[in-house]
Amino acid sequence: MKTLYIVRHAKSSWEYDSVKDIDRPLKERGINDAHLLSKYLAKEIKRPDVFLSSSANRALHTAVIFCENFGYPLSNLKIKRQLYSFSDGYLVKTVKALDDSFNSAIVFSHDHGINSFVNKFGNKPIAHVTTCGVIGIAFDTKHWKDVKKGNTVLVEFPKNHR
Repeated sequence: MKTLYIVRHAKSSWEYDSVKDIDRPLKERGINDAHLLSKYLAKEIKRPDVFLSSSANRALHTAVIFCENFGYPLSNLKIKRQLYSFSDGYLVKTVKALDDSFNSAIVFSHDHGINSFVNKFGNKPIAHVTTCGVIGIAFDTKHWKDVKKGNTVLVEFPKNHR
């Protein structure tokens, strides 16, 4: 059994016109939501074996907050530039390339790729994964490379915890 948690980065700021998309920071609401949801999840689920994040500032900051609240060493956080993508292609490749010694993983990425992924690989239709939304999918397999349709075991959004 393999379990994957996918986190859409928390709410980011659009207030800086000169900042490149990859460098956009989190808004205060995003920081608060990331703390809210990660503190809740740290009590509800076993800490994932590996944390991976897009290299985009907003995803990375979200991941750092989750690491802090799960007690996961920042030095072990894996940063993947390929996850800074708005399709599910690199997300699928990243998941299927995970080391089989990890039984669970948490990945921090972006809107469109996440929406496509959770609907393709989960068994519960999700219209839209909101910012800082977390979806968990369990796969009945021993090898990440073999993941196919799994069971959606977790759907959490910040609005349900405010």
